[in-house]
Amino acid sequence: MPLSAPPPRTARHIRRVTYQGFEREDGLWDIEGELHDSKTYDLPSLREPGQVRRAGTPIHHMWLRVTVDRDLVVRAIESAMEAHPLADCPEAQRALQSMVGCSMTRGWRQAVQTHLGGVASCTHLRELLFNLATATFQTISAVFISQGDEPPRHLGQCTGWDWGGQGVKEHYPRFYKQPPKLLK
Repeated sequence: MPLSAPPPRTARHIRRVTYQGFEREDGLWDIEGELHDSKTYDLPSLREPGQVRRAGTPIHHMWLRVTVDRDLVVRAIESAMEAHPLADCPEAQRALQSMVGCSMTRGWRQAVQTHLGGVASCTHLRELLFNLATATFQTISAVFISQGDEPPRHLGQCTGWDWGGQGVKEHYPRFYKQPPKLLK
């Protein structure tokens, strides 16, 4: 087990989120996300008063497919909701079309919030979209290739790719920046 052993406890909620990236024959890319929430105990159904949602039955089970081009611009978006807690939840899918034409480069989270924030869409679909950009970057290696004098987009975005770190020094030496010396 990678984490330390926990004290005795009981599981109550299970969330599974997965992403997959696909290169299409037409030069575009499909990135798919799936979210699945369930409880480990029975609870009343919000959508069907008087009914019980059995332990393990999904409360949320949703999919997204976002098609992007090589420049990471959204060309198409599709969603499906197999399980949702309220009758009106599927209405949230219509607003997703406002993301067509948005770029997954800098400002992606702000674009998601601007177009789909509040009651315009669904919290769970927004959560899938926020992290879908990372799955897209992992899928499309061209995003990381340096274009001329421009450093790859992932540099300076985490500890491992710190401008003054060993990763940049070894793999992108022309963009390496010597860290300032600390005064004693």
